[in-house]
Amino acid sequence: MIDMQDMGLAPSSSCTELERDEREILPHHLISAPISSLHGDIQVPGDKSISHRAIILGAIAKGITTVQGFLDGEDCLRTLTAFQMMGVRIEGPFNQRVVIHGVGKRGLVKPLGPIDCGNSGTTMRLLAGILAAQSFSTQLTGDKSLSNRPMERIARPLMHMGAEITTCEGYPPLTIHGVPGLDGMTYEMPHASAQVKSCLLLAGMYAFGETRVIETGHTRDHTERMLTTFSYPFRKTDNAIIIQGSHECQATDLVIPGDMSSAAFFIVAATLIPNAELIIRNVGVNPARMGMIHLLKRMGASIEILNKRLWGEEPVADIQVRSAPLEGIEIPATLVPSAIDEFPIIFIAAACAKGQTLLHGAKELRYKESDRIQVMVNGLIALGIDAHALDDGVHIRGGILRGGVVDSCHDHRVAMAFAIAGAAAESPVTILNSEAIVTSFPTFVHTANQLNMAIRDLKHDE
Repeated sequence: MIDMQDMGLAPSSSCTELERDEREILPHHLISAPISSLHGDIQVPGDKSISHRAIILGAIAKGITTVQGFLDGEDCLRTLTAFQMMGVRIEGPFNQRVVIHGVGKRGLVKPLGPIDCGNSGTTMRLLAGILAAQSFSTQLTGDKSLSNRPMERIARPLMHMGAEITTCEGYPPLTIHGVPGLDGMTYEMPHASAQVKSCLLLAGMYAFGETRVIETGHTRDHTERMLTTFSYPFRKTDNAIIIQGSHECQATDLVIPGDMSSAAFFIVAATLIPNAELIIRNVGVNPARMGMIHLLKRMGASIEILNKRLWGEEPVADIQVRSAPLEGIEIPATLVPSAIDEFPIIFIAAACAKGQTLLHGAKELRYKESDRIQVMVNGLIALGIDAHALDDGVHIRGGILRGGVVDSCHDHRVAMAFAIAGAAAESPVTILNSEAIVTSFPTFVHTANQLNMAIRDLKHDE
């Protein structure tokens, strides 16, 4: 193990005791060095949110579904394995292709043991909606990080539908005693959350009567688009989605576009590195995922959306980025839900911008794979940036990234964000506990280094 004290550097970010224990078990560190240019033409892996939903709906559909562009990261593989444990035959992934032999809504069987969701909150929350309505009982477990993420937000509304769910004081593991006769309900979501919405819509596919989910803010609509792809009818009003349990999903073939959340790291890299020019092909440009693009453009980024078209129900485009100076902004609350997963890399952009950036209304960031507000602020401070954590956001005064050591606290998006920071810094950035990158972007380091970035795994230097 590398001793940071011997390097004359100390980790900056504070993790929970649970996270420190995990770090001691599985250390994995990266170092990212400054670069002077960035040019290229790349693709990023398939969208993580869509990949989860393709497996879920394909598994409970009637017939055989073929999925191209599946993200074979650890999170999506947890969802795939969960359905294999429940009797669904799934071939692959092979070259990002999977073939799902759907068993219909009532064809799942009781798994032989607990379903381990690993680090994937999406797996746990969406599966809960389906498992609540089965004729068998299951337990959903996760790793130490997932075990610290709140699950009452799905358990409470599911129990209002008649589900029988127990948690560990609101946290995983979840023990779900299936109730085949769930009741439809009307539920007004207290906070914008695509995962909670999707969980309830999936439960509504099994419920008697009508389930109406009322949104208080716009969230990503991949579940609704995927329901259309699988020919499952529902209705939408201005702020509600209404679904009934009297239908079946029909198998289909689909192609998953590149993940905007993965593209975001290289969009910011090309913005910050002088004389850079980059094209990212076949990226999903769902309007509910464009918050990061809108924010960067407000800051002065040079981003063009080219060759826009549809892959099934999802809009896809090529994204061209050129380097540009950025100005700090006050982030509009209306754009927070559509940029929620991209804020770690947006914070890096803000750290390099002229002036101040202020974010409010993003308390959800404290309940991700890490407390992304505090972990990112701690890391920025370690790199010489004037940054302050707020209860529901951050205040960042742009400056010069000096280089140093940061702790990602096992959060994949934090680790990748600081890897991009290293490329734009004055001296190298060491990122501790970066092993979680494989959950969403297994080829991140390879793709980055194809663009002339200089990221290496410190274990090779021991």
